[in-house]
Amino acid sequence: MLTALDGVYGDRKDALSVAGRTASYEELLGAARAVAADVAGAPAFAVTATTSLETVAAAVGGLLAGVPFVPLPPDAGPAEREHILRDSGAVLTDVDFDRRSSGSAGPGAGAGAPGAAPEDPALVLYTSGTTGAPKGVVLTGAAIAADLDALAEAWQWSAEDTLVHGLPLFHVHGLVLGVLGALRSGSRLVHTGRPTPQAYAEAGGSLYFGVPTVWSRIAADAPAAEALGGARLLVSGSAALPAPVFRDLERLTGLRPVERYGMTETLITVSGRAGGEVRPGTVGTPLPGIRTRIAAEPGAEIGELQLTGPTLFSGYLGRPEATAAAYTQDGWFRTGDIAAVDPADGVHRIVGRASIDMIKSGGYRIGAGEIENALLDHPRVSEAAVVGIPDADLGQRIVAFVVAEGVTGAELTEFVAAHLSVHKRPREVRFVAAVPRNAMGKPQKKLLLTGEFGPQAG
Repeated sequence: MLTALDGVYGDRKDALSVAGRTASYEELLGAARAVAADVAGAPAFAVTATTSLETVAAAVGGLLAGVPFVPLPPDAGPAEREHILRDSGAVLTDVDFDRRSSGSAGPGAGAGAPGAAPEDPALVLYTSGTTGAPKGVVLTGAAIAADLDALAEAWQWSAEDTLVHGLPLFHVHGLVLGVLGALRSGSRLVHTGRPTPQAYAEAGGSLYFGVPTVWSRIAADAPAAEALGGARLLVSGSAALPAPVFRDLERLTGLRPVERYGMTETLITVSGRAGGEVRPGTVGTPLPGIRTRIAAEPGAEIGELQLTGPTLFSGYLGRPEATAAAYTQDGWFRTGDIAAVDPADGVHRIVGRASIDMIKSGGYRIGAGEIENALLDHPRVSEAAVVGIPDADLGQRIVAFVVAEGVTGAELTEFVAAHLSVHKRPREVRFVAAVPRNAMGKPQKKLLLTGEFGPQAG
C-alpha cells in the first residue's frame, strides 16, 4: 500500500521531515520493520501519537506486521487512555526511531511478519466521545488505499509534490491523509510541528493541508500567506472554512482553497478538484466510487447526508449494535450531517450536524452554518457559533455566540436579516471571549450551551 517504500520513487534523503527531524524512506522502513517485529502476533498495539518520526514508524510498522495500530492522543487524560487501551485490547508500545531492523524480506515486508491483507483492520481510531465513551472506528487497508487513490486523482497529487502540514497524527486528516497519503503518492512530506504561519511560509511546499484555524491565522499574516503563492493547491478540512478566510487567502495567495468533507468512519468522500471550479462554502462533489443522497423532508432543500462506497469503515470495534444503527435499512451510512446539493452541478454544501446545527424555528428548517457565514462577513466579527435553544413560541430560538468588537447585538441581527432571510436572523446575540474548539478546530457548541467554557466577554 505504501508505494514509496516499495522503492518506486528512489531513496530521498529528505523524504520525511517531522518537527525538524529528517529521514529517508530507507531509514523509515528500517524503523518500521523494528516496530513490526515488536508487535507481531499482538491483537493490536498502541503508541502515544506525538508529532514525531516515531509515530510515522509505528503506523508503517503496523501495516508491515498486519497488526492494527491504535494512535493515542498525546493529551488524553488517564481515564481516556485507559478506556482506549482496554476497549481495543492494544499493547502499549514504545518506539525508538533510531532502532533499525533490516528485515528478512523485500521492501514491502516486516521482519518475518505476514503483512496485512487488504480487508484486515489497519487502524483503529477513536471518536471524540461526544455521545458517551469514545468508540473505536476500524479502518481496513483497502478502505485507506481506495481513499488515498481517489484523493490523488482529485488533487492531482503525485511524487512531484511536497506536502506540508502541521496537523495532529492521531486523526484521519493528519495521519491517514497527511502521512500515509504522502507515502502512497511518493510526495515529500514536511510536517511543521506546530502549524504556525511562519512554519508554513518557510516550508516551500506545493500542496498544503490545514484546518480553518490554521488558515485563519495564515490569512491574518499577509507575508506568510503571500509566501504560499508558489504552491499549486491549498486544502482545508475538518470544519467549514469561513467565507472571509477563503477570500483573504485567494487575495493573498492567488489560490482558491479546496474544501473536502469526510468523517473518521468514512474517510474523505466529497471534495473539490484541483483545477476545477471552487466556490466558498462548498465541499465539491463525491470522489470516484462514492454515492451520496440527501434524506430530506418533503419540500425541504436540506437534510441528512447519507453515503456509500469503498472508503467506509468496517464497524465500531466490539459494538455491532452501534455499527448497525449507523446505517439505514437499505445500507447507506448515516453521517449525521445536514447538507444540500446543487441540482445543477452536484456540488455539496455542508450545513452542520443534525444534532446541533439543524435549527427548527417558527416552522422553518435553518442551517446554523449559513448564519455563521453571514455573521463572519461582518468586518468586526472574528468568530461565530450559532445554535438553537428551546423556545415556547418558536420551537427553537436562534442564538449566536460571537467574538466581536465595536458592534452591538442589534446591529448584527440586522446585518444577518439584510444578507439572508429575516426568519434566519439571530433572536439573541451573546458576546464571548472565544469560541471553544477541539484539536482539529471544530467548534464545541455544547460547551457554549452548558456554560462550561470560560467567561463571556464583557
